[in-house]
Amino acid sequence: MRVISGKGSGEDIPVDFDLRPRSLDEFVGQEKVKNNLGILIAAARKRHEALDHVLLYGPPGLGKTTLAYIIAAEMGVNIRVSSGPAIERSGDLAAVLTNLREGDAVFFDEIHRLNRTVEEKMYPSMEDFVFDIFVGKGPGAKNLRLNLPHFTLIGATTRFALLSAPLRDRFGAVYRLDFYDEEAIKIILKRSAAILNVPADENSLAQIARRSRGTPRVANRLLKRLRDYAQVMADGVVTEKVALEALSRLEVDRIGLDDIDHKVLHTIIDKFGGGPVGLDTIAASISEDADTIMDVYEPYLLQLGFLERTPRGRMATRLAYEHLGLDYNRDQPQVSLWG
Repeated sequence: MRVISGKGSGEDIPVDFDLRPRSLDEFVGQEKVKNNLGILIAAARKRHEALDHVLLYGPPGLGKTTLAYIIAAEMGVNIRVSSGPAIERSGDLAAVLTNLREGDAVFFDEIHRLNRTVEEKMYPSMEDFVFDIFVGKGPGAKNLRLNLPHFTLIGATTRFALLSAPLRDRFGAVYRLDFYDEEAIKIILKRSAAILNVPADENSLAQIARRSRGTPRVANRLLKRLRDYAQVMADGVVTEKVALEALSRLEVDRIGLDDIDHKVLHTIIDKFGGGPVGLDTIAASISEDADTIMDVYEPYLLQLGFLERTPRGRMATRLAYEHLGLDYNRDQPQVSLWG
């Protein structure tokens, strides 16, 4: 569990945020979410109240954790950071909530992975700011009710559908984060290059942005790897030529598909005639976890229009064939497998 101080809480605890923006003004992209959050925060501060509970969802790497830190900083409160799998028992949850101060924020990443027993303990805590503890066993057991300070729960998830309806309904503000466009990624890369002190020209940043899958985390990761390549193989400056050489070595193609993306597409096309084929079958064929394929790789392939989800499984589209330089022939015999 980490505790991070907000801007209004006195002495700040030094925490390495690396490339994370510190405020809504610094945060690039997600304009609708930023505008709505700005109104939500301004209204809560005017009323001198704790912010309503906030749920952020969307694919990995789009800024959910960063926004959680920003919310706490904008409200001037401390934030406690944990994750769904880390809260295994009701006692773990009680330890987190009973140590909060008035107005504090608590951030649970991957909140959909909360234990169901723990999740049910969250309901009265979120609504009535109380926590019930049962002391003893059998007929002599007693219920001890602890009053909690008014706090803000910020939840983040990549699997919105896996959240139970009762938990989902207790969040007063629910925001979806979408993939970024290329221009927004270029702005993020310029800021990151300045922070990392990486000399990079416009064309090299454009090459990275084009391959970043609309995801700031991917863009920053590629920038760091290009920095390493430029320092070892060039004169330390990331030019377009250096960028193309480094990206080729990283096996990232012109639209950001990497080795796993290509394996997924080739498996569907070469082994199963373009589909339909089940997710578990694809995962077994490339020795990859099915959840990883669904959470990390599929969203971008679906956004590109390379994959189609059907009731019988995944199918490769004409666009996928064209990108891989293969002939598209949907009249060929196809295998239908369930995964």
